[in-house]
Amino acid sequence: MSDYSIAFPHLHIYLDHVGKNFSIGGFEIAFYGLVIAAGMLIAFWYIQHEAKRTGQNEDDYFTMTVLGILFGVIGARLYYVVFSWDSYKDDLLQIFNIRQGGLAIYGGIIFGCLTVVAVCRWKKIRFSLAADTVIPGVLIGQIMGRWGNFFNREAFGDYTDNLFAMRLPVSAVRRSEITQAMWDHAADGYIQVHPTFLYESLWNLAILAGLMLYKKHKKFDGELFALYLLFYGMGRAWIEGLRTDQLLIFGFPVSQLLSVVLILTALIWLFMGYRSYYKSKGVKEVCGDKN
Repeated sequence: MSDYSIAFPHLHIYLDHVGKNFSIGGFEIAFYGLVIAAGMLIAFWYIQHEAKRTGQNEDDYFTMTVLGILFGVIGARLYYVVFSWDSYKDDLLQIFNIRQGGLAIYGGIIFGCLTVVAVCRWKKIRFSLAADTVIPGVLIGQIMGRWGNFFNREAFGDYTDNLFAMRLPVSAVRRSEITQAMWDHAADGYIQVHPTFLYESLWNLAILAGLMLYKKHKKFDGELFALYLLFYGMGRAWIEGLRTDQLLIFGFPVSQLLSVVLILTALIWLFMGYRSYYKSKGVKEVCGDKN
């Protein structure tokens, strides 16, 4: 195995040369950025297709998607920088260097949601309807984007020897993310870790599949978005607990705290939505009996 290798020994998968970038005409292109860009393009295609399928204005969603991606990336970077300030305070220009990673998905979600809210007010679109329209696209971007972490050898968890254990060269990862447990089980210059990027990618894929199967049966606009918040928050709360590169506030992982907020918000949203739906359905049934 080399410094470019990545292995999943229990799955008998051994990749001898997984580079972080490639060169075209002397210009270096990072796989991290390429994967994220591909995810954005597929998400964009889906959102446009869904807007057309549901009879909505595609141009409105074009504007919403472009601005959402732009401000989502800015938000993801700002979120990461704010909670990793010690790494940037002495070299502010590094704030603009995202080629080596450093995008926090929660920052992207927050800024993306704010952008959607703003565009909905501008274009006179109900946020609940827009949220249901775009959220599968968001999941597509998240599913693919996590593989950028794979190429960068980042966003992994602590030592494990489970079925999905991933083996990485010590020389290819940040020393600050190597725990004592990893050192204790290190062998021949390699550590073995939880591939949390893979866990989250698969978890999001399961959420996406569930939403796509359920969307024809949804009870109210905004239900798909609320279900996303609920299940994504649940999965992220667990997965974040495994990671060794957590962003902290007052000693607590920020992402886990936000996951709890997402779960509570989703539960309240779903309770209110279902109550309104079944109340309305009950009234209609009563009116129907009288007729």
